[in-house]
Amino acid sequence: MKILVCISNVPDTTTKITFTNDNTQFNTAGVQFIVNPYDEIALSRAIELCEGGKGTVTVINVGESATEPTIRKALAIGADDAVRVNGTPRDAYFTAFQIAEYAKANEFDIILCGRESIDYNGSQVAAMIGEFLDIPSISIIKKLDYDGTTATIEREIEGGKEVVTVTGKFVASCAEGTAEPKIPNMRGIMSARTKPLTVVEAVAVDELAKVTKFETPAPRGTVKLINADTAEELIGLLHSEAKVI
Repeated sequence: MKILVCISNVPDTTTKITFTNDNTQFNTAGVQFIVNPYDEIALSRAIELCEGGKGTVTVINVGESATEPTIRKALAIGADDAVRVNGTPRDAYFTAFQIAEYAKANEFDIILCGRESIDYNGSQVAAMIGEFLDIPSISIIKKLDYDGTTATIEREIEGGKEVVTVTGKFVASCAEGTAEPKIPNMRGIMSARTKPLTVVEAVAVDELAKVTKFETPAPRGTVKLINADTAEELIGLLHSEAKVI
């Protein structure tokens, strides 16, 4: 069994987000990057499925050389080898196309992603990979079991859960509950230095969309404190200013 896990290089959740070049580019100065947390869940489940010599786990990232420390972190967690597609991941379409092209040439049984990246929150890559490869794509899964030929997958739906079985190759995006993220130990960190990391050049893809500008959320307004004895004033403000009644 061969599993391909797609990982994103994202800013740490404590990072203060700013933009440069007239708000057209993300400012990377001083930013600490990490493995996308949802992708860590996918990676952990892939490692569990391959324990005991049942298969191998390859991680793939679309990015420039600056993402290699993040890729090494994934290798330290337990992936067997890694691939970096040398290109700037300008949008989900570009990223998914690069991953699909690599997967076509290397025949993976399962492709796992996180449900979304925590920087763009697009939730598009997994479905696009499935479309490019013409294989089933199951989004936002909560549980994944695999017997070597058939996968049993659980998803949450309104009012309950949905159980899906898939035979053959498939793509799935993982959410919380699929697995517990693993913490790399010293042995894993040391071995990550020598595990294979292959660099392949990106394939030319038409640019179908372009970000023209980024905007940060508006700052929070001031808080008005109303004396508990003046309910009429509170009601008046809720009606005239907050406009919620």
